[in-house]
Amino acid sequence: MRQHLWTEPHHDGSPRYVSTPAPALGDVVTLFLRVPSGSDVTRAVVRTMVDGEQVLEPAVVDRRDHRDTWFRADLRVENVVQPYRWLLDGGHHGYQWLTGTGLHARDVTDSSDFRLTTHPAPPAWAQDAIVYQVFPDRFARSVERPYPDWAVPARWEDPVLAAGPQRSKQVYGGDLDGVRAHLDHIASLGADTVYLTPFFPARSTHRYDATSFERVDPLLGGDEALARLARDVHARGMRLIGDLTTNHCGSGHDWFRAALADPAAPEAGFFFFRHHPDDYVGWFGFRTMPKFDHRSAELRRRLYEGPDSVVARWLGDSGLDGWRIDVGNMTGRLGALDLNHEVARSIRATMAAARSDSLLLAEHSFDASGDLAGDGWHGVMNYAGFTRPMWQWLRAAPDLPLEHGKYLGIPRLPGRAFAAAFREFAAAAPWRATAHAMNLVGSHDTWRIRTALGDAGRAVVALGLLATLPGIPMLWAGDEIGLEAWSGEDARTPFPWQAPERWDHATLAATQALLRARRGSEALRRGGLRWFVVDDDVLVFAREAPGETVLVQAARADHPPVRLPAAYLGSHLAGMASTADVVADAVGLLTLPPGGPAVRMWRLG
Repeated sequence: MRQHLWTEPHHDGSPRYVSTPAPALGDVVTLFLRVPSGSDVTRAVVRTMVDGEQVLEPAVVDRRDHRDTWFRADLRVENVVQPYRWLLDGGHHGYQWLTGTGLHARDVTDSSDFRLTTHPAPPAWAQDAIVYQVFPDRFARSVERPYPDWAVPARWEDPVLAAGPQRSKQVYGGDLDGVRAHLDHIASLGADTVYLTPFFPARSTHRYDATSFERVDPLLGGDEALARLARDVHARGMRLIGDLTTNHCGSGHDWFRAALADPAAPEAGFFFFRHHPDDYVGWFGFRTMPKFDHRSAELRRRLYEGPDSVVARWLGDSGLDGWRIDVGNMTGRLGALDLNHEVARSIRATMAAARSDSLLLAEHSFDASGDLAGDGWHGVMNYAGFTRPMWQWLRAAPDLPLEHGKYLGIPRLPGRAFAAAFREFAAAAPWRATAHAMNLVGSHDTWRIRTALGDAGRAVVALGLLATLPGIPMLWAGDEIGLEAWSGEDARTPFPWQAPERWDHATLAATQALLRARRGSEALRRGGLRWFVVDDDVLVFAREAPGETVLVQAARADHPPVRLPAAYLGSHLAGMASTADVVADAVGLLTLPPGGPAVRMWRLG
């Protein structure tokens, strides 16, 4: 059944509805509630919690026009994280709560309440960022270098070893000067931030088993190559993000080798030894990746606390603008021990001291709301709230296997499921965390989006959602030219610079148009999110910022036309990114195109 939501009252944490998105304790924040003319809501009250007790603040009518009544309420921020919701006089029983998940004509838990947080805001540049992910060994090669003894050398055109014991040893020789050579391509997409998977020396091509955090892998060109890349990235006004494993290191790491050699060495306290030296905890049991014990003050000092730590030393004008933390969800957690929040908070404090405008993101594959209060990660990779729901909506039958067939398959679900999932995950965290979640259609750990969806048109719709929904878009190198792969390892295919005939140039053009549209729109970069129509095969939503509203229609297939009353939107929709204009008919209806798969957007008049 098609849901028409344009008459529902609306509020979110964006600047159109919240006067001060980054308040201090004691500040008074003005909140606004939009009540469309078709709603029966006549009164509104803000319910907040102060020191654990309910406080009600009546709202007043701020203004009215022919479309909406705007209510206004002032909220004093009394606690570090201030939750609130709206109590509305309307509906069948005259009793409705409005929370981040929508309207409820009954009592609901506080988990989806709106939230203000007084913790320092993420860097201003981050909400405008478009990230391009590079796996250095497979992106581009500048010169031939001698390979280490562990490597399985490969030519650039050789197929990837997608399985078997040698898959992580296959080296193609991509390097950081190769990334420099293709910054024009990255910029042509509208991306302004390069995210590198690890660049530290290791005994694998993924480099999540670092043998040192003190230098750049010579295979990638060494410290000088990173400095050259940072210089050229920054000269373009772009940013550079690194990838750090705070959960573990490699079994060849200097610290672990010192721990094995001497049980009394300070490094022995960096790890979990059940029996020294042969029985220790590895990440998911992998002996090649011993897990860090963050109870060690010396580990914390070396890794992320203070100006001499690993985290701090690579930041700065000649280095990185931020970090993505590998398996951030597991860092500091083992059995009854949970230091995750303390680790995240310490990393953030060190980064802020080293570079005040640095960005801290974390890998997280599930519900991260418990880790996003506002003083730790700025945001996480949004596999749970964006990627998997998007796969489920856009996938054609049959079901996708999950984790190479180990578990139940990923089903094909209707648009209602996607909208509900996105809304619920967004509501579970402060708006600031939603706005800084790193949305992705795929990564070096997943299948390629073209393969997963089985269709170029639906893959473009996925890229359209990436460009238009709240969050920081992250594009995995190669998805813009339609590369295919069934697994994360296979997806690390070298970028075929030498074979442009393998590129899907239509997908490339669509990616450029979509990301440039985002780059040129305040509403798409920083606006709120208001759902208008939710149906099995089509979704319509608005992104709203002061001075601009963009309407987006995403369709996975052909569908009955969507008709919207001009009284709520205006009589003229101006097409964006090669989308045709839409004008209201004689009876005041705007009819959106029925074709699909497609993504279209309009500025509202």
